Amino acid sequence: MSLALIAALPFLGALLPGLLIRAGRNACATVTGLVTALALLGILMHAPAVMRGEVITTQIEWLPVLGLNATFFLDGLGLLFAGLILGIGLLIILYARFYLSSKDPMGQFYSYLLMFQGAMVGIVLSDNILLLLVFWELTSLSSFLLIGYWKHLPEGRQGARMALTVTGAGGLAMIAGMMILGHIVGSYELTVILENKDLIQASDWYLPALILILIGAFTKSAQFPFHFWLPHAMAAPTPVSAYLHSATMVKAGLFLMARMWPVLAGTPEWFYIVATTGLITMVMAAKIALFKDDLKALLAYSTVSHLGLITMLLGFGTPAAAVVAVFHIINHATFKAALFMSAGIVDHETHTRDIKRLGGLRHLMPITFTIVCVTALSMAGIPPLNGFLSKELMLEEASHTLWMGNAWLMPVLATIGAVFSVAYSFRLIAHTFLGPVRDDYPSKPHDPGFGMWAAPALLAALVIAIGIMPMTTVGDLVRTTASAVIGAEAEVYISHWHGFVPALWMSMIAVGGGLLLLALHRPMDAVWLSTPRPEAKAIFDGLMEPFARLSRSITDKMHDGSFARYAAIATVTILLAGYYAYATGTHSVGTRAMTPIHVVPFIGWVLLMGATVSLFTFHRNRLLALVLVGVIGLMVSVGFVYLSAPDLALTQISVEVATVMLLLLALNFLPKESPVESTAGRRGRDGLIAAVAGLGIGALIYGLMMRDFAFPTISDFHLANAKPGGGGTNVVNVILVDFRGYDTFGEITVLGIAGLVIYALVEALLRGGPANDRLLAWMPDQKRAGDRHPLMLVVATRMILPIAILVGVYIFLRGHNEPGGGFVAGLVVAIATIMQYMASGYGWAAARQRIDYHALIGWGVTIAGLCGVGSWFAARPFLTSSFGYVKLPFIEKFELATAAIFDLGVFLTVVGAVMLALASISRIAIRAGETVNIEPFDIQPDEDEKTEGAH
Repeated sequence: MSLALIAALPFLGALLPGLLIRAGRNACATVTGLVTALALLGILMHAPAVMRGEVITTQIEWLPVLGLNATFFLDGLGLLFAGLILGIGLLIILYARFYLSSKDPMGQFYSYLLMFQGAMVGIVLSDNILLLLVFWELTSLSSFLLIGYWKHLPEGRQGARMALTVTGAGGLAMIAGMMILGHIVGSYELTVILENKDLIQASDWYLPALILILIGAFTKSAQFPFHFWLPHAMAAPTPVSAYLHSATMVKAGLFLMARMWPVLAGTPEWFYIVATTGLITMVMAAKIALFKDDLKALLAYSTVSHLGLITMLLGFGTPAAAVVAVFHIINHATFKAALFMSAGIVDHETHTRDIKRLGGLRHLMPITFTIVCVTALSMAGIPPLNGFLSKELMLEEASHTLWMGNAWLMPVLATIGAVFSVAYSFRLIAHTFLGPVRDDYPSKPHDPGFGMWAAPALLAALVIAIGIMPMTTVGDLVRTTASAVIGAEAEVYISHWHGFVPALWMSMIAVGGGLLLLALHRPMDAVWLSTPRPEAKAIFDGLMEPFARLSRSITDKMHDGSFARYAAIATVTILLAGYYAYATGTHSVGTRAMTPIHVVPFIGWVLLMGATVSLFTFHRNRLLALVLVGVIGLMVSVGFVYLSAPDLALTQISVEVATVMLLLLALNFLPKESPVESTAGRRGRDGLIAAVAGLGIGALIYGLMMRDFAFPTISDFHLANAKPGGGGTNVVNVILVDFRGYDTFGEITVLGIAGLVIYALVEALLRGGPANDRLLAWMPDQKRAGDRHPLMLVVATRMILPIAILVGVYIFLRGHNEPGGGFVAGLVVAIATIMQYMASGYGWAAARQRIDYHALIGWGVTIAGLCGVGSWFAARPFLTSSFGYVKLPFIEKFELATAAIFDLGVFLTVVGAVMLALASISRIAIRAGETVNIEPFDIQPDEDEKTEGAH
């Protein structure tokens, strides 16, 4: 399976839970699990090759000249993290199915989860650093949605904003650092960057790049002083905490440091910044965790501490320490995800996470107690569990690491961190599960069903298996991953006994000290609570408040809803940028001769300018303005014909007819004149800006037309390749459905969205209550003719409709080789249908509607999209077309092109969007008092006729 497809699967699957939730919670969870399992299967298919030392790559070229390609690669490091993301993701999906209540929107939750999962998989598989940065920011956005999933909780919204602010700001810093690396190396491909250690470390830009990249890593992995956001993110549902804050998101920073280790590590700057930050974070967070009474808060700070431990190991900069860091990443993911899920079980069953309200649960929740015992003891580093093995190796590395020439500082502080780790792990077990059974639990505790404890139980089993048989279970994986980190073959030896080494005594001190701290917890807790200390949240809020005030001030002044102001600011900015480029750049006089001016085009130009100036002068008269807009569009169409662009002319005039007709119908419900909304001075200012901008654009166009290009233009390429590459002689159509098909797909998507937005606005207007009723209390401003639907117009439209549809089909079929195509054909059919509404009335035409315009838009976009996806099965880029020639008996040889399928999608979307807009206008008309005629030729009697009839 392609790595690009593996990265895309969660994003594609994110569409399904929201749809299948209507089929039930089981169906929703099942399809989410199947998407994740399919992506995991794709990773596992490549695992044997990666374990042999191979690197799997996938490259999709986009703009190779600029280095913008979608490139992916899978090595040992990517294999480990992708396996953790998708494997633990499967367990979280199972757990969440039974954890979330029936009131929680499960489809929304799983959609957010898959989006986050896709972003994380994208990070660990990306080869191009620009693509990695995109996925990096997507993790911040999707985690914001997950952390704030319980929108009704103020702490949930606060935690989501805090996480987004901190990690988003760190991501911006990381973008700058990555750009510097790309500039130093001359490539944005990670595989190229990782081969240029000497070049990077010799550069003057090494230290700025290092600091900026580490800011991104530290913020994402909650390292001091950015640690405070993670505990506040615990307001999210427990499945989110178990997934984001133990196995995935917070490990993205660790992944980045491990990925960049071959080129950034090994310098004093790396050691003192990374190792010191990790050491401080490990000790500080472990101490705080000991005094937290909330189960998830305790686990959150313990997570920060263990992330600091891994950061410290990576900061040591030695291959042996990198091996230990990789091993502890695996161990931490297993026991911490299980502990978070177990904390969620306790909260789910007892309705509290307050340790001081718990105790004695071992008798009431024996299964949960067993899981927590195994995983918490592993977190404490008690043999023979996996956490003991990596803790011992960590202490061993710390024991012979010098800091500023000091041989005892690092091992002493590492031991202190281990002491606190043992203490809070034992407290988690003792204060939650041991002791007598209480009679004041908020809810009677009991073990949940199998569905909720199955996932943490499996992880607890892995904790035991890895602890007992480390080399058999994960030895090869650790070796392969560590080799990818250090860029050379790693030596891995994991054992329970290393002899009477310093790590043994440090570990014994940690266990003994932890037990002592647990025994003294009550008096120490009283001292802790009475001691004043800085509160990270208060500091954060205090720092953010002035920025928030400044932002609100700027927003209130700049974003006041005035489109004229926005347009003026944008236009002036563009003018200044253009003038700066002109004033500081070089330019030469044009070499082309002026084209002679003929009388007919000059007259057309005068008419076009006259209509434009008239529109500017009489724009308040809405009907006249609409007529002038039509004149301008017609003259532009004539200009296209004169310049030998019949396809553009056909499209332009079709668009003009359709839009003018729709606007004419809409103007029926508006006053004749628009109100004066600006002063004379402001109108003068806007006119001056517009005039200068127009002259500037005219000068730019003149400059381009007067100069020859020293290189082939893109039009030369299209002219040369339209027939051999796209199979069509209509270059414009081939560009739209082949060379620039992705642009067209985006345009029809926007067009469909516009139609749906119009419908939604009308729906809101019609359901808006008394205020909108007054708005819709529309009355004609003058007496109407009695014949609402003139006979000649009705007869003409009846005759035109089948002819127009036939013409539309003809234009559609010829579009690939002659002027035409799906867009123009859709407009022709839509215009013919609009005329039915105009001739016979809204009610009569709507009553005979047999097509759901919403479905028409959906089918159009879907057909166009599926046509593009079909090229993937031929190992071609999205929307790559194919064509061939067919010879049938008694029929001349003809061409078949897949672009016709795409064009069909364009046709359906155009018809659907235009007709949905028209149908929306008709609903307003009927609501506003337009009577619905029974026959197409009904004549509405005037008031005198009604009076005579009554007599």
